[in-house]
Amino acid sequence: MNSSGIGREGENRAREILEKAGMRIIARNVRSRQGEIDLVALEGEVIVFVEVKTWSAYGFDGLEYGIDRKKQRRIIETAKYFLSVHREYNGMTVRFDVVFIGPEAITHLVSAFMERV
Repeated sequence: MNSSGIGREGENRAREILEKAGMRIIARNVRSRQGEIDLVALEGEVIVFVEVKTWSAYGFDGLEYGIDRKKQRRIIETAKYFLSVHREYNGMTVRFDVVFIGPEAITHLVSAFMERV
């Protein structure tokens, strides 16, 4: 399977996990000029922007290299774009999660990063 197929499969697995946890997925693969967000979900009155990392070769410790500050900034800017288009979600609490799908475990990092002002 190529890398896009692996990524798609990882997103599907992450979606299942988040839905089992009570979240409702409202969008997938949101794109803007700034970047892409894999999943957007609702958890009560919180809108959650989720980055999914599917790595078979790297351990959990390598996650910081996959989601560095530059990547975080692109996700945040894309989230702002999403909220500007979908104004019905304005006023909700915003959260940025990461779902790491590794060779031995799946880890959901709640509030993995936040926007700095």
